[in-house]
Amino acid sequence: MPKNKGKGGKNRRRGKNENEEKRELIFKEDGQEYAQVLRMLGNGRLEAQCIDGVKRLCHIRGKMRKKVWVNQGDIVLVGLRDYQDAKGDVILKYMADEARSLKQYGELPENIRVNDTDAMMEGDENENAECVACLTLGMRNAALE
Repeated sequence: MPKNKGKGGKNRRRGKNENEEKRELIFKEDGQEYAQVLRMLGNGRLEAQCIDGVKRLCHIRGKMRKKVWVNQGDIVLVGLRDYQDAKGDVILKYMADEARSLKQYGELPENIRVNDTDAMMEGDENENAECVACLTLGMRNAALE
């Protein structure tokens, strides 16, 4: 077998993903729609709730696969299909700051929550967490008696 002459393997040759610089904000055009990812389905597919109120099955385009990681709750730009209304293609994933600026421009409705780490939990979610904690304590106390 031939000896490897280079340094490192495939990951080293591929290079680092260092495009953290600011990019130009891309707005939707006709045939495109903003959407929020509801759940990941695997095999490069996801279910997304579009701003126009339609829940669509979306396919992540090949250029984005394994390079841009899409998670649940992310804001994406979906290309609509002429021949299938219930399906679409993910064209672009917006970063948290880009999604916030889209919200400020009025492109996204106010009820959409942008997934970011510094967001505080809302009041009703806190109450639900307290209720769950009370239920688990109640069950634990009942088991001890």
